[in-house]
Amino acid sequence: MAGLLRNHWPEYLMEAAGLGLFMISAGLCATLLEHPGSPLHQALPSPVLRRALMGAAMGLTAVAIIHSPWGRRSGAHINPAVTLAFLRLGKVRPADAAFYIAFQCLGGLGGALLVAVLLGRRFTSPPIAAIATVPGAAGTAAAFAAELTMAFLLMGMVLVTTNRPGWERFTGAGAGLLVALFITAAAPLSGMSINPARTLASAVPSGLWTGAWIYAMAPPLGMLLAVEVYRRLPGRRPVRCAKLNHDSRSRCIFCGQPARRAPRLINQGGVHAHGPV
Repeated sequence: MAGLLRNHWPEYLMEAAGLGLFMISAGLCATLLEHPGSPLHQALPSPVLRRALMGAAMGLTAVAIIHSPWGRRSGAHINPAVTLAFLRLGKVRPADAAFYIAFQCLGGLGGALLVAVLLGRRFTSPPIAAIATVPGAAGTAAAFAAELTMAFLLMGMVLVTTNRPGWERFTGAGAGLLVALFITAAAPLSGMSINPARTLASAVPSGLWTGAWIYAMAPPLGMLLAVEVYRRLPGRRPVRCAKLNHDSRSRCIFCGQPARRAPRLINQGGVHAHGPV
């Protein structure tokens, strides 16, 4: 385990940074849209419209993280449930999975605490409450079902697109679209987490732990269920790797692919030719 930490620590930090940035974006956008004192909140009286805008902002944030250089290198799990699903598929070493989950939790918490420092009680107190994910008026059963279903659909999409030639480039856009739709439609049911580390990051500064077991259990169960369904699909494609965006320019700690350095142009007597770096 010490050897993995020594060799793979950049990927672990990238996972922490990815969820940290996601939480910063979520915290700032939620405060801007939902705090009663915000001019934007006052200009948009429709809760559905505000949720749709929040969904669009977070969907675009997810796409940006997945396609960023850090996301391409770490695989952009930024979610313990995603890491556990790839662990079940045998695409992640247990020690790497443990470090990924630990750093995801630390990164998400760091992002939420940074927003708390910047915005103070406007972020940590109701109605924002550090964007805590708690069951809605429909109750815990509805929240559990919503989290399980959303996690299942998200992981199912990832497995289908990343393992079908020509479709892998759509994984980031698909994830962003699903995040946007889930926030718009399901936030009143569960707060839309599908990520245990994201829920932990909000619960610490807000002090709201209502139904925390839902967000610890439902997302991993939903994604593991997607894995089992995918493995039984007729004509399914083998799972290639544990990355959402497998880019040949970045090294891969999962399948062992080394980073490929881009060729450069070499001037040979006025003629430009490609040569190795």
